[in-house]
Amino acid sequence: MAGEQAIRLDEVSVAYGAQGVLDRVSLTVDRGSFVTLLGPSGCGKTTTLRVIAGFVRPSAGSIHLRGEEVTDLPPNRRLIGMVYQHYALFPHMTVFENVAFGLRVRRLPGDAVRRRVGEVLDLVKLVGWERALPRQLSGGMQQRVAVARALAIAPDILLFDEPLSALDAKLRVELRDELRALHRRLPETTMVYVTHDQEEALALSDTVVVMNRGAVIQLGTARDVYERPRTRFCAEFMNMRNILEGERVPGADGAPRVRVGAWHVVLPHAPDTGDRIVFGVRPDRLRIGPAGANRLRGEVRDVVYRGSAATVRVRLAEDLPELELDLPSGAINGTRVGAAFDCSFDPADCVVLER
Repeated sequence: MAGEQAIRLDEVSVAYGAQGVLDRVSLTVDRGSFVTLLGPSGCGKTTTLRVIAGFVRPSAGSIHLRGEEVTDLPPNRRLIGMVYQHYALFPHMTVFENVAFGLRVRRLPGDAVRRRVGEVLDLVKLVGWERALPRQLSGGMQQRVAVARALAIAPDILLFDEPLSALDAKLRVELRDELRALHRRLPETTMVYVTHDQEEALALSDTVVVMNRGAVIQLGTARDVYERPRTRFCAEFMNMRNILEGERVPGADGAPRVRVGAWHVVLPHAPDTGDRIVFGVRPDRLRIGPAGANRLRGEVRDVVYRGSAATVRVRLAEDLPELELDLPSGAINGTRVGAAFDCSFDPADCVVLER
């Protein structure tokens, strides 16, 4: 399946009147992969999903499914399953009837309908709930019914539009894990998932597509996008909370350096041009004490206890942003607001960003 295309968007643009929503988006999704479109509200991720499904027609560009162009094909001829944020179940129908709906529209015989509904309810762990109405189910169970209904027609492409956002935090994690397990049980099914939740995207995806203002900003594996964001926007959106900027300075050993306030910070590399350099360091990569190559000293501004972990905020200077360190709670014993604080990090932990 690797390399076999399930979905391809070529230079797709969407505009509503004078308002551009997607700007020449190109994207290829391999068969059997799990791809997440990630970005803030209004970035174009749901519109991209609806373009794939056929609910939105692009103003420019083309859509290909399974190697065939489908730009002008209506949704009912694309053989795609879709799971919505708010379930979209028929409230007067039982679980069985909701799941069977698409099969009956296709005029399958009764025995085939009963067999297929049983198969997908088993996949989503809802056997025994066939006669229940949606109002008798929890939010998580209703979302499973929505997944089962999408799976019933045996689509090889399954789209998810923020399906967990209406659930509480604990249930979101449970259903997220169930979706991962479902993808493993359906290895030939291509899944495209929309969310604004970074942790959800990282936990689910083979590939993460970061979007902003109708364009793809970065595409890569979950690890690549998290650990090596290319732009300041992507770094900030992926929760890289320490982003600093300084002036390039020469170093005696040839290693690239940047002046940040009173300190010279060694970088793993630097852009070929420009005197100003922007870089980020994740809060969990900073350490207490001056052990690393890059050593900074400041004043503790806040200590936030979060159970097994804690965040320490440090002010380096009036004209610099505060640094944040994420540490095990046991490491902050005796750390007081207003006290002097030494921290350090290695050059390899710096990520140089495009300005």
